[in-house]
Amino acid sequence: MKTNTFCVIMAGGIGSRFWPLSKTETPKQFLDILGTGKSLLRQTFERFAPICPAENIIVVTSGDYNKMVLEQLPELTPEQVLTEPFRRNTAPCIAFANKWIEERNPDANIVVTPADHLIINESEFHKAINLGLDFVETNDALLTLGIKPHRPETGYGYIQTGKDEANNESIKKVKTFTEKPNAELAKVFFESGEFFWNSGIFLWSLKAINSSFESHLKEVKQLFDPLKTKPAIEEKEITDIYAECKNISIDYGIMEKADNVYVETVNFGWSDLGTWSSLYEYSAQDKEGNAVINGKTLLYDTEGSIVNVPEDKIAVVQGLSDYIVVDSGDALLICPKENEQQIRQFTNDIKTEFGRE
Repeated sequence: MKTNTFCVIMAGGIGSRFWPLSKTETPKQFLDILGTGKSLLRQTFERFAPICPAENIIVVTSGDYNKMVLEQLPELTPEQVLTEPFRRNTAPCIAFANKWIEERNPDANIVVTPADHLIINESEFHKAINLGLDFVETNDALLTLGIKPHRPETGYGYIQTGKDEANNESIKKVKTFTEKPNAELAKVFFESGEFFWNSGIFLWSLKAINSSFESHLKEVKQLFDPLKTKPAIEEKEITDIYAECKNISIDYGIMEKADNVYVETVNFGWSDLGTWSSLYEYSAQDKEGNAVINGKTLLYDTEGSIVNVPEDKIAVVQGLSDYIVVDSGDALLICPKENEQQIRQFTNDIKTEFGRE
C-alpha cells in the first residue's frame, strides 16, 4: 500500500436503467443489487481498501446522497465526501477531486472508479491496479483499464489498441476511442481482436491529469483553480463553479484528444452493471437459465429470466421466456430482456403520468 495513492469513487449517478429498484432518492450504488448483504458502494470501498489508506479514499456524489455515503462508509470523514450541487458528468467530477487531492498531496497517483461496478476476481483486480499504478508513477500517461470482449456488445464504448507497447505486454498505446457502436460495427470490433471494452476505470498521476486538463479542458480547470478545500469547502463557492461548468465526460473532453493515453488489458471478470441483463449474466442461474435474486419465488415453464422481488414476498411466475420481473414494493416491472433499453422511457412516462418514479 502506497501512501501517495488516492482513490476517487464517482457515486453521483441515478441508475435509471435499474428501475424500479434504483430511483432518484436511492440509486443503485446504494443498494444491495447483487444480494450479498452489501451495497455496490460498500463493495467498491472494500475493494480499494488494500490499495490505499482509508484517508486517501474520497467519494464524489450529489448533495442529496451525502448522508447515505457517510452511513455506508463510516470510515470516511465528512470532508472526504465531495458533494456536487449539479450533475455535470465525469470531467467536472474529476476536476473537483483533483483540486481536493492537490491540496493534500501534489505528488499523488490516482485511481478513478465508478461506484457501481461488479468485479469477480478481486485478487486479479488488485494485481491489475498495482501494475497500472506502477506505470503511471513512472510515465506521463493517462491509463484506462480495457476489458477483452466476449460478445459484440453495443452498450459499451470501445478502445482500439496500437502496436506500440509500453514496458509490459498488457499495457498498450491507445489508437482510438469509439462511442457505443451499432450491432454491425460491434461485431467487426469483436472479431478484429484490436478492440477492448472501456471499463471507465482510470489511473494517472495528479500532474499528468492536471496537465491534460490544462491542454484540453482548460476552461473547466480554471473554474476549480481558485477553490479552497481546506479547512472546508464553501457551499456557495462550489455552487457558483458548477453553475458555470460545462456538462462533459472525461472520455470526450480528454481521453479522446490526448496523445499520452494507454490501456491496460485486464481479465478479472467485470461488468458495469448498467442493465438488468448485465446483472443476469453474472448471477447464479438454475438449470432453465433463470436467476432469482431475492424473494420466495416459484417458477413454472419459465426460462432465461431474472426475478427480483422483496425478501418477504412470495412470487409465482409462469410461462415467461427471457423476461425481467422486478418488484420494488411500490412498483412492478415486467419486461422482455430484449426491450430493456426502453426502461428509461418507462420512467419518463411514469413521471409524466403519475408525477413520481
